[in-house]
Amino acid sequence: MLVPISFPCLRNSVISPVAIVLLQFGGPDSLEAVEPFLYNLFNDPDIFELPFGPRFQRFLARQISSRRAPSVQKKYAEIGGKSPIVERTEDQLLALQQYFDKHYPELAVTVRLAARYWKPYTEEAIKNLKRDNIKNVVLLPLYPQYAMANAGSSFNEWDRQRKALGVEFNERRIREYYKHPQYIKALNTRIEEGLAQFPDPSKVMLLFSAHGTPLDMVKRGDPYSEQIRETMELVMDARGHDKEYMLSFQSKVGPKKWLKPSTHETLIALGARGITDLLVIPIAFVSDHIETLHELNIEERHTAHEAGIVNYIVIKGLNDHPLFIECLADVALQEIHALQHE
Repeated sequence: MLVPISFPCLRNSVISPVAIVLLQFGGPDSLEAVEPFLYNLFNDPDIFELPFGPRFQRFLARQISSRRAPSVQKKYAEIGGKSPIVERTEDQLLALQQYFDKHYPELAVTVRLAARYWKPYTEEAIKNLKRDNIKNVVLLPLYPQYAMANAGSSFNEWDRQRKALGVEFNERRIREYYKHPQYIKALNTRIEEGLAQFPDPSKVMLLFSAHGTPLDMVKRGDPYSEQIRETMELVMDARGHDKEYMLSFQSKVGPKKWLKPSTHETLIALGARGITDLLVIPIAFVSDHIETLHELNIEERHTAHEAGIVNYIVIKGLNDHPLFIECLADVALQEIHALQHE
């Protein structure tokens, strides 16, 4: 049950209206959308910084997306023919909207979505805010840990589209919220749900699997990897370090060196150690999507079983878990409060 967060000064003065804009990568809503989605992804210089400028990047993005589309379409076909992140993000949006409608109706909050690589695009979100004459905006990335390639890319796209459309907002940005107690509680709730599925929970090891990033990004000062490690430690602190655990990284793309150890190699090593019961926690993801439902739940399940890990379970994504929605509401309310006093 959600508990309303108390900001008494918000009751005395109203910002009307204010938009909370959820920033998310988005995902293909059909098999036909896979190739253009991949093109948009590989054409993002914040994720894939290619030589010879944007023209060459567009050319290479077309080549890569065309070549990769058939295999990626097959993966999406195996999990329902589209990205489940579309519905899961909509669930989060609706849950957050309902929270504000119930507890803070005087704020006239509207929750919107600006997706980076598929519909509804950031440009569309900004046009709709302009149409609705909404000036007060809180940007809330659906990435608890900050990276140049997640929230950083979404912020950059927001700035590009806002300038191109000639729109100004009274704006606040949430950079990260991985330390928020309700976020940590939500993760531990999902972990407990996962542990309950094992024949003997006392034997289970925890593997935190995060989306990787290139090492050169880390060397440029990207804080993501350290924030991931800190998140893991906060989760385990809350648990009293009741189980053996470790961190690995997944979803490597391209020839660059990425964060290690890889989840794939880690599963093989754990099997060789004699680990038979493993609970996988997709630590950097707040929604079920292809990297949790296919990469971890299908591809790496085969790896685990071949390595001798008998009981292999991946926790459910946070999705619209009430504790996670309460976390989002809390961090958004703080920024709404700051908007009011600027």
